[in-house]
Order: sequence, then structure tokens, then C-alpha cells
Amino acid sequence: MKKINKIITIAVVLIFSFSCSESFLDYSPKGSLTSEMLNAPEHLDNMLTAAYASLGNDDWSYAISHMWQWGSVRSDDAFKGGGSVGDQGEIDYLEQFVTMRTDLSKPNLAWIAIYEGIGRANDALSRIDAVTEADYPQKVIREAECRFLRGHWYFLLKILFKNPPYIDELTPREEIKNIANNILTNDQLWDKIAEDFQFGVDNLPEVQPQKGRANKYAAAAYLAKVRLYQAYEQDNQNNVTKINQAKLQQVVTLTDQVINSGKYNLSDDFAKNFLTAYENGPESIFAIQFSYDDGTGAPGRINKATGLNYNMAPEFGCCDFHNPSQNMVNAFRTDENGLPLFDTFDNVILRNPEDFWNNSVDPRLDHTVGIATHPFKYIPAWVMKSSWRRAPQVYGYYSSMKEVAPYNDPTYRKYSAFMGSACNFDILRYDDVLLMKAEALIELNRESEALALINEIRTRAKNSTNWLKMTDGSPISNYKIESYVDGVNCTWNKDFARKALQFERRLEFAMEGSRFFDLVRWGIAAETLNKHFDTEKTRFAFLKDAKFQKGRDEYLPIPQQQITLVEGKYVQNNGW
Repeated sequence: MKKINKIITIAVVLIFSFSCSESFLDYSPKGSLTSEMLNAPEHLDNMLTAAYASLGNDDWSYAISHMWQWGSVRSDDAFKGGGSVGDQGEIDYLEQFVTMRTDLSKPNLAWIAIYEGIGRANDALSRIDAVTEADYPQKVIREAECRFLRGHWYFLLKILFKNPPYIDELTPREEIKNIANNILTNDQLWDKIAEDFQFGVDNLPEVQPQKGRANKYAAAAYLAKVRLYQAYEQDNQNNVTKINQAKLQQVVTLTDQVINSGKYNLSDDFAKNFLTAYENGPESIFAIQFSYDDGTGAPGRINKATGLNYNMAPEFGCCDFHNPSQNMVNAFRTDENGLPLFDTFDNVILRNPEDFWNNSVDPRLDHTVGIATHPFKYIPAWVMKSSWRRAPQVYGYYSSMKEVAPYNDPTYRKYSAFMGSACNFDILRYDDVLLMKAEALIELNRESEALALINEIRTRAKNSTNWLKMTDGSPISNYKIESYVDGVNCTWNKDFARKALQFERRLEFAMEGSRFFDLVRWGIAAETLNKHFDTEKTRFAFLKDAKFQKGRDEYLPIPQQQITLVEGKYVQNNGW
């Protein structure tokens, strides 16, 4: 059983439940505690706990702890899945782009949930600001934690909506509706987000006494991510116009802080990043801490964001959303040297059982994708069947595997028609830090220094086959993956290194909800996704009209519901 001494305790969650009624930050605490009582130093930690609790308070209808709807389904990694195109039809609108509207409920629900998280952080900050360090010795550390959480929420808003309004703890409640979303420039908003993480770097301890709390290195890693995104400067039409070298150097400096700390490492097997028994391991820098049997009543505080994503195996029985695309499965093919096929991977389709032996593949394929005739989720005797797919005639042949728990996981729970588990979800991992540094080095024309970092990731992948076995101990697929060796199996120049980095990120983080945002950051979303649609629509009829509109679809529209709420003070995003 997960320890209940993790950062999130149910009593606090219940006491500090908030309701978004009049506006996205217009909430009222439910319970009998007065504001004066909450301002007392002995209660301030509870306010912070409530802010942390926001991290896992979403569900499948507006998933923001796992960004599968926003970052996978909108990319070339995944299809919506489910029973039909009309099953959770708004996600289909997200996937195909051409049918998107400004008044959809899911983007609005995500907007509200994120601002609720911001509201909790701001409320805690305002109360912490009002006490002295003499009365509250943890004041500066707790302030840094609040700002870390606020930075996280604004980062999500920024990559989803580009131009959200910025509201902090100093904003009077009565002024919230008057804050426009174009007061800050694109760069200024990134800097505001960066300020929160920089405060964390400067004031958080290297080690926290409780799992789940942000520390100095989590702040440094997140700040590096912010600066990496900011480095790819965009104009008002979402075109990448420049890659800022100074920002890239900051990425290198910040990631070096994490790497040189000696506190993190790659797990010895890739599988351990996706199993409850190994959570909070050496690779985890900051994770959402889920729980079960914690006194909250069934099913506990489990991850409900992926409640739709379990397949139709008898042990599950619903709902088979978030299906790997054929394009993504094919991307795991390797050449005779064990290297990715950057430009030709999609020329051969991996579908039939023999295809996974007649072609060589990266082992991360069987860590990521549920494939008929292959063991599912590291249980050799639990072999996936075609019948586990809900609508293969529509959405293809595969199911997602990273985010689902096996039926024998002690934290696995069914609730209503859905499923979940208390397995943590990593917001920041060490593999991401290594690849962020590699990306910055490549764009700084220091691609030779990036080679070892990318090879470190590939070496771990090569060594992650111990759990990819059939019942007789034989490998599931024909695995072949090797490191890049300049002058031997590749010519490691800047162009090649950039391709290698971008491909490595796709393989390493496939189906984790980040792919779309990578494509937008690099400025290649339109060309990549329209090429993907052109090929996949010949395989899957539901994509026949899908098209990404450059200059518009890089970001979600500001929800019309929110524009109406503030009486038109928000400026709609370009193209909408």
C-alpha cells in the first residue's frame, strides 16, 4: 500500500475543495474553517497541500495530469480510439483539426481546472506573504513550492493556449475579470513563468523530507524546459522566427545543475518508469503522487486522467482510447546498423506477427505499444489478443501501454465503467533533462557534445529487454538498437544531430503527451502532421478530411465561454 504520509492527504483535499462558478478563479472554500484560521501559521502547510492536491484532481474528460488528449492525439503518435468517431467526439475534433470550434467544452474544462490550480497556489502565497519568517520558519521554502506549482500550471496554459491572462497573488479578486490576455508579450509571459521557477532554484532545498515536494533540482529542470521553449521565438502567426542562443545557454547551465548534482540517473530498465513498484526512483525528478486505500473512499486518489485508456481485455473491459498510430509503431523500426530510419520508417508497415521479426525494432516499442500476440505490460502469460481492441476497423491494431496498470498491480482499481491506478505520473524525468541539454547543444552548434547524451538514452533502451520476454524466455520482437558512432554508422553533423534528437524524443516519450508540443516548439507541426495525415488517411478512413492549418492549429482557441465571461476582454488566438 502506498504510504499516506505522501504530500497529499485526503482531509486537506476535502477541506479545500474549490468550486469555479462565476469565473475561472472565483472559488469559495467549502468547510467550517474561517479565513482568519487559515491565515494562522499552523494552518499554512495545509493550504500548500491543497495546492499540491490540484495536480491530480482531473479526470479523463479534461485530462491535464497526463496530456494524452492534447499532446498525443493531436500529434502523429496516437488516434483518439474508443468505440467510434463519435465516441467522445470532441477529442475527434482535436485530432482532425478541421472540425475544431472555439466553444468546445473540453478546452474550457482544462482552462478552468488549470486556473483552479493557479488559484490555490495564489491563495496559499497571499496567506504565506502575510506572516513573518519568525512565526513561520518555513516561509521562504513554502513560498518557493507555491511558485513552483504556479509555474507548472502557467506552463501548461502557455503551451496549450499561448496567450492566457496572467494573474498572481497580488491581483485583487475584483480585478480578475478586467485582466486582458494581451497585456504581456509572448516573451514577457515566458519570463513571468521563468521567475517562479528561478525563485525555486534560489530557495528550495536540494532534498525535501517528503516525497512529492518540489526541490531545487526540480525547479532547475522545469526552468530549463521553460527556457528551451522560449528559445524558439515565435511571431503572432506562430512561426518560429529565431532560436535564441542566450536562452539555449541557460538550458545547458540549468540542466548541468541537475546532472552534476549526482542525485538522479537513468533507471537501469526503461520499464521501471511505468510501474508502481519502482515509482519515485532515480529517474523521477518531480511526479504527481497518487494514492489508494487512503481513507477517501473507493477508489482512492488514483489517476483518473487515463480512465478511458485501458483496453478491452477481460481484466479491464473498457474503453480503449488513446490508440498508437500506425505511423508511430513504424517509427520504432531500425536499420541494419540498429539506427532509426528517419525518412523511410513509414515505408514498411508493422502489423502481422511476423513483421516484428522480419524487421528489427527498438525495444521501446514493446514498452509502449500493446500488440496482438505480444505479452501485455510485462506479464509473459498475459498475451494481448485482437479482441482486446474495441474498434480496430476504425482505429487500427494497437493499444497504449505506458499509462495503464496491469491487472495484478495492487493499486489498480475499477470505478464505475473506468479504470485507474495509484501509479505516479512523472512530470519531469532525468531522460528529459539529458535530451533538453542535447537539444540546446545542437542548436548552439555544439552537436559533438550532444552525441554522448543521446547515446546514453539509446544505451539504456538497448539494455531494457529483460522484461520483454515470452513465456519460454525468448524475446518478444527482433530487437536491434545501437549508438551513433561518427564516421562509422553516421556522419554526426548539425543536420543529422537535429534529426537524431527529434527522433529520439519521439521514441523515448511516445504516448506520454508531449509529442505535439515538441513539433510546435520546433516549428514543424504543419509539415509533419499534414504528411502524417496524407499517409494515414489511406490506411484509416476516418482521417480523410483531417488537415492542420498552419498559423492557427499550433494552439487551442481561447475558450469562447471565457471570452463571454469577461465580456470580450480576451483577444482570440490567431486564425480563430
